[in-house]
Amino acid sequence: MLAPAHEWQKSSYCGQGDSCVHVTATATGTVKLTESSDPTRAILSTSLEAFSAFIRNTKRPAGAEPA
Repeated sequence: MLAPAHEWQKSSYCGQGDSCVHVTATATGTVKLTESSDPTRAILSTSLEAFSAFIRNTKRPAGAEPA
């Protein structure tokens, strides 16, 4: 069961199965990520700025320079 203190959102790229990424943002601006097969053990935390940079650079077209 996912931690009730956060409103977790499942990745839109997740199909069926036990390996889905879930993400949430806290009131302090921290972004947290976890995997659906083990949601309470491995929770990664990062800043909103770092997560935004990660998303920008993973969505860029193949061969394009990083932002």
